[in-house]
Amino acid sequence: MEIMNVILISVLVLAVGILIGYIIRRLFVEAGLENAKKLAQSIIEEANKDAENIKKEANLQAKDRLYQGKIELDKEIKERRHELQNLEKRLSSKEENLDRKIELFDKKEAELLKREKDIVNRDKIVQEKERQYTELLNEQKVKLERVSGMSSEEAKRVLIESMEDEAKHDAAKLIKAITEEAIENANKKAQEIMATAIQRYAGEYVAERTTSVVNLPNDEMKGRIIGREGRNIRAIEAATGIDIIIDDTPEAVILSGHNPVRREIAKITIERLIADGRIHPARVEEVVEKVEQEIEQTMKEAGERAVFDTGMHGIHPDIVKLIGRLKFRTSYAQNVYVHSMEVAFICGIMAAELGLSTKQARRAGLLHDIGKAVDHEVEGPHAAIGGDLARKYGESPKIVSAITEHHDDHPASIMGILVQAADALSAARPGARKEMMETYVKRLEDLEKIATSFSGVEKSYAIQAGREIRVIVSNQTISDEGAVVLSKDIARKIEKELSYPGQIKVTVIREARAVDYAR
Repeated sequence: MEIMNVILISVLVLAVGILIGYIIRRLFVEAGLENAKKLAQSIIEEANKDAENIKKEANLQAKDRLYQGKIELDKEIKERRHELQNLEKRLSSKEENLDRKIELFDKKEAELLKREKDIVNRDKIVQEKERQYTELLNEQKVKLERVSGMSSEEAKRVLIESMEDEAKHDAAKLIKAITEEAIENANKKAQEIMATAIQRYAGEYVAERTTSVVNLPNDEMKGRIIGREGRNIRAIEAATGIDIIIDDTPEAVILSGHNPVRREIAKITIERLIADGRIHPARVEEVVEKVEQEIEQTMKEAGERAVFDTGMHGIHPDIVKLIGRLKFRTSYAQNVYVHSMEVAFICGIMAAELGLSTKQARRAGLLHDIGKAVDHEVEGPHAAIGGDLARKYGESPKIVSAITEHHDDHPASIMGILVQAADALSAARPGARKEMMETYVKRLEDLEKIATSFSGVEKSYAIQAGREIRVIVSNQTISDEGAVVLSKDIARKIEKELSYPGQIKVTVIREARAVDYAR
């Protein structure tokens, strides 16, 4: 019972405590709300005051901006008014100028109309006079035809012929004068340049035969080369493509073939077979194959040596091989490889004298006869073949042009002229080239025959080993000016019909002789 009372009392005390706590909390909440209301009221009042201040400041700023805008607008209006006044003045002055110009135009138009009338009147007068002149001209033409006994067409033809003869005569005089002046001015300088080039380059004498001779230790070796039933010689000829001539020449056999490289392979092959002593078809094929490889290497080394000696670079490897191949090619018994080297050095020297690129000149000189390396395999002149090869392997247009033109009458480029001159210097120097006796005599006869084929020529003589021809003409038929034209015509015909090394000088001689007798 007491426990129940204690519990009851505890519950009552707890309930009273909770009630008291709630009441106290309620009082605190009401006091906080009152304070918050007072704080909010004060904040609202301050915000209203700030809003009034901001509003006043905004009104002041707006009035200030309005005032500034008004001032700027007044200023702009004044400037525009000033510009308009200036523009009005300019328009007034232009209007006055236009009025003056219109007055001038009116005056000129009146003058032009007056002149036009005068021109029309004059034109009528001119037409009338022209008609009268035409009638008079026709009357005079009829009278002249009646007096001369020739028609107008015949008279015109006679007049044209006389004018043509006179023009030819004047042209020949002019050609002679220009030629003499050009020769006088150019010969000295050209001689100096060529002399300098020749003095600075000392080329060695080169003469090779177009056939190769293989020396034998004894005549018995001929039989071994021929072999049983000719099998050895047939094997050599089949493997090398060269004809072997075995005749009565003591201790020697002759190799004949169009291809100089194949001829050199055959020569070395026979020499090695003789030294080895074993001569039979199988051995022949083995030696030929080995010699071909050695010759290829020799040509490559020769080409590289030529490129190095001339200071070239960037030349295509196939061009280098073709340069080396020229070592086994001859022209009028002159070795083309050595000739190309000579032309390269002479070109370089002359280019230096003229202030041109020495490297380009040497390159063009070295490659100018590159077509001869394959001209027995490709149809066409070696200059054109060489130009095509140079173009194919990436040479510059200047080099291609010089190679193609080095045998033309009038090369288009200065490099072509240099190569042509250097080519002539290398080929025409004493001992550079040789000819067979029959070819030499035939060329002399053809020279004299060509010269005597022209009218007015009395005699002709080929001198200086065929490098000059002197033509004696009739002074009754050929004038001094005609002699100039005749020399050029003979030279052109020689160039067209003959093949010859170097150049040929054509000299036409005309003289007047007066003969009398003392009695």
